[in-house]
Amino acid sequence: MIDTRITGLEVVPIAFSDPPLLNAAGVHEPLALRTLVRLRAGDVVAWGEGRGDALPADVVPAVRDAVLGLDVFATSRIEAAVDAVLRRLRPELGPRARLTSFAPVEVAALDAQGRLLGKPVSELLGGALRERVDYSAYLFFKWAGHLDAEPDEWGEALDAAGVVAQARAFIDRYGFRSIKLKAGALHPDREVEALLALAEEFPGLPLRIDPNGAWSHETTLAVARRLDGVLEYLEDPVLGIDGMSRVHAETGIPLATNMCVVETAHLLPAVRTDAVQILLSDHHYWGGLRRTKDLAAICEAMGVGVSMHSNSHLGVSLAAMTHVAAAIPNLDHACDTHYPWNRADDVVVPGGIEIVDGAVAVPTGPGLGVEVDESRVEELHERYRAAGRTARDDGGYMRRRDPNFTDALPRY
Repeated sequence: MIDTRITGLEVVPIAFSDPPLLNAAGVHEPLALRTLVRLRAGDVVAWGEGRGDALPADVVPAVRDAVLGLDVFATSRIEAAVDAVLRRLRPELGPRARLTSFAPVEVAALDAQGRLLGKPVSELLGGALRERVDYSAYLFFKWAGHLDAEPDEWGEALDAAGVVAQARAFIDRYGFRSIKLKAGALHPDREVEALLALAEEFPGLPLRIDPNGAWSHETTLAVARRLDGVLEYLEDPVLGIDGMSRVHAETGIPLATNMCVVETAHLLPAVRTDAVQILLSDHHYWGGLRRTKDLAAICEAMGVGVSMHSNSHLGVSLAAMTHVAAAIPNLDHACDTHYPWNRADDVVVPGGIEIVDGAVAVPTGPGLGVEVDESRVEELHERYRAAGRTARDDGGYMRRRDPNFTDALPRY
C-alpha cells in the first residue's frame, strides 16, 4: 500500500537574476522574487513554484501544520485547509490572494501525485492533447545593463533596431514562431515603430503588443489605426472592463487581458460587454492547474479564446504551464513565457525542459517531469536573504534613474 500522506511542507523564497526590462510600472530590478514549495508525501519530494508573495512567511508554519497528514490526492481538502489558515491569520486577503497562496501548493501536490503513480501531471489533468506547447518570444524595451553594472548578454533595446535585433536573437536561439512586445514604457509612437519594424523583418509571424493599461482611449484608437491588419491581438491597451469594451466596439480589434479579468466574478461582465476576446490565464493567481483548466472550459462555453500569461519565472513554473496547456482543448494562441530571460538561474537540472522550435515538449516523466537541483535552491534562497527584499518595486528602481517617474496610469 502506497503511503500518500503529506509528511512535510517547506516554503523557500528565492531571488534570481532578472534583466532591466522596461514596462508600464517601471523597470525590472536586478533580482526577481519567487516562492518554491517543497512537499513530501510518502517517499517522494515534489515541487511547486509561485509568485514572490505567494505565501507570506508569517502563515507558513500554520499552513504546514494544517496540511500535514492529509492525503496528497485530496487537493480540495488541502485547499480548504490552506484557505482556513489564511482567513484566520490574514483576514485582509481577498479570494484572489488566497488562490495565489494555494497555487504552488496545488502544483506540488500534483507533482507528488504523478511521482507516486508514475504518471505525468498532464495525465492527472485528463491527458495531453498535444505533444508540444507553443510559446511566444516575449520582447521588451530594455537598458543595456542594470544601474552601475556592465551590459548584459542581450544588450540595449530602446528603439526599433534594438527590438528587431532582440527578436532575431530570440528566434535564432529558441525558434519562436510568434512575437509579443511589452509596451507602455516609451512613447506609443516609438513602440508602434518597433512593432511595424518587427512585421517587416518577420513577415507572417503573429504579433501582439501589451502596454499594461498605459494608454488612454484616444491613444489606443490611434495605435489601432496604425496597426490595422498587423496584430494577432492587442493586450490590455486601457484599464478596466468598460474601457476595453469601448475600444473593441470602436475598432473591432481582438483584445486580450490578464488585468481586467482576474477573478471569476469578472467573467460575466466582460463577456456581456464584449470587452475581452482572449483571456490570458495564469495558474499562479487563478489557484492552480485544475482551476486553470476549469477556467478554459468556462471560456469555451462563453466563446472567449484562451492563452497564457507569464511573469518572471523558472523551470518549475514552465513545466507546470506546459502540462496544463497541453490538457486544454481550446488553447488557441501561443503562450507567454519569461523563461529565456531567467533560465540562467534555473533550479531545474539542465536539460530538463527546453524551448525548441518555439515550443516545449510536454514532459512525459512522472509528476512535472523535471528534477530540481536542491543545492541551487539553497543558493537562490541565500541570495534572497542577502538581498533583504520581500516585494517587487519596478517604480522605485526606475526612480533611481528618473526621479520624476510615476507609475500612474494611463501615461500616454
